[in-house]
Amino acid sequence: MEAIYLVKGLDCANCAREFESKVNKIKGINEASLNFMSEKLIVIADEDKTEEIKELGLHFEDGLTIRRIK
Repeated sequence: MEAIYLVKGLDCANCAREFESKVNKIKGINEASLNFMSEKLIVIADEDKTEEIKELGLHFEDGLTIRRIK
C-alpha cells in the first residue's frame, strides 16, 4: 500500500534525510522517500503505518507535524 504524508517543520535537508532514514527502519515499511522541498513523504508498506510515523515525528524534532494526505 502507498501512502503520502505532508511533513511540515523540518529545519533542513539534512534533517529530512535523517527522518527518512528513521522511517525506513520502521518494521513493515518497504520504502520511504521524503522530498524536503515539497514536504512530502511517500511510504510503501505492508499496512497502514500512520501512527508509527506520527509517533516518530513527535520525538524527532519540535514543531514537526505529519498529516496523511493520501
